[in-house]
Amino acid sequence: MTQKISTPKPTTAEINLLKVLWQIGPATAKQVHAAAVMERPDLAYATVLRHLQLMHNKGLLKRDESQRSHVYAPMQEQDDMQTNLLKDLIQKVFAGSGKALVMAALRGHVSQQERAEIEQFLGEDKS
Repeated sequence: MTQKISTPKPTTAEINLLKVLWQIGPATAKQVHAAAVMERPDLAYATVLRHLQLMHNKGLLKRDESQRSHVYAPMQEQDDMQTNLLKDLIQKVFAGSGKALVMAALRGHVSQQERAEIEQFLGEDKS
């Protein structure tokens, strides 16, 4: 019997740093801080560095230690992480029902343009 390897779940702060890394690519703590501080001017460099170290220890990031300044990169692509988190959310909140998730999202969380794009996508799926 094979055992499923669980993917570590990032905190909100970790997701924010992952978004930065997905956007800019592999980067040093200084580069991540420079990009993240644009969103949150109060964010301290030491906080970013500590989060990156913790995320590496959790298995969310890989770290290249071949240079003096370590370079961090996400262990998972953005789409893969989003899919895993969404699966977890569907199981925990919507009793495993993707339909319930979609229905909840469509109730007030989708613009008319987004609704049209969804309908077009669903129409293409039928062919």
